Amino acid sequence: MGVAADQHTILVTGAAGPAGRTLGGQLAARPDAGRRRVVGADLSPGDVPGYDVVEAVPAAADPAYDAATLELLAKHRPRLLVPTVSDELPRLAVLADAAGLGDAVVLSAPGPAAVAGDKLLTMWALARHGVAVPRHAPADELASAAEALAWDDAPVVVKPRVSRGGRGVHVVEDADDPLWAGLDASWVVQAFAPGTEYSPQVYRSPADGRCVVVVLEKTGRKEGRVGNATTVERLPDGAAPDVADLAARTAEALDLVGPLDMDVRRLADGTPVVLEVNARFGAVSAGAPELLDAVLDDWPGRP
Repeated sequence: MGVAADQHTILVTGAAGPAGRTLGGQLAARPDAGRRRVVGADLSPGDVPGYDVVEAVPAAADPAYDAATLELLAKHRPRLLVPTVSDELPRLAVLADAAGLGDAVVLSAPGPAAVAGDKLLTMWALARHGVAVPRHAPADELASAAEALAWDDAPVVVKPRVSRGGRGVHVVEDADDPLWAGLDASWVVQAFAPGTEYSPQVYRSPADGRCVVVVLEKTGRKEGRVGNATTVERLPDGAAPDVADLAARTAEALDLVGPLDMDVRRLADGTPVVLEVNARFGAVSAGAPELLDAVLDDWPGRP
């Protein structure tokens, strides 16, 4: 099916994943939905609500990804390209520029996107800028689970440095935890923050750096105490000003723009700390429709 003369195309990657499905639903529900054709891209193409078609693409780590993505962009010539897969962000920023779509890709520059895509680099960069983060270290600096528990005198969290959302996140509480034997420098260790967890949804304008922050509180998690949110509650404006301020400072410190999905949790003393940053729309972005509004109103390559 082609694009009608009065339509434009938006291409969303990761269309069949949690973030892509959420975004597809938001686009379909907008009163101006008829003005656009929404094309998805995913490892597992199929019928996904909100998308006119979902095309197959290789994984970001596959050598075939670059050529396949450029072919997809040439085929559809989208007015906006909206990625929702963390793994592909740095190279997609470069590819979009190579295809002449630099202003159309809803994404930070390759450098900031690469930092946000690595959870240890994120910790180092934020700490250097004075943004509160939990105590952290590369996993290979701690020889055993027992040493890690003594390192912070409390449970610790281990997670892959590069992964999608909460995949692979694990709380270590036992000195004999068998998971530790498989850890190496590709994992990061963080002190476990036991307090309330939030998922701030942030939009930072590429034009003037203004920030829109909506604080969502996680009320359910896929893995119990950790992991992706299964349910969230939107907090009233001003209800958690320290969390909102921390989220805005994080976006500025990392020089990220566009829609951002963050994980923030309170330490035992109540101090909020940044656990990780996703430089893209997240799975709970429907709780903050301001982000999509801002992209469609403000992005340089917008329709």
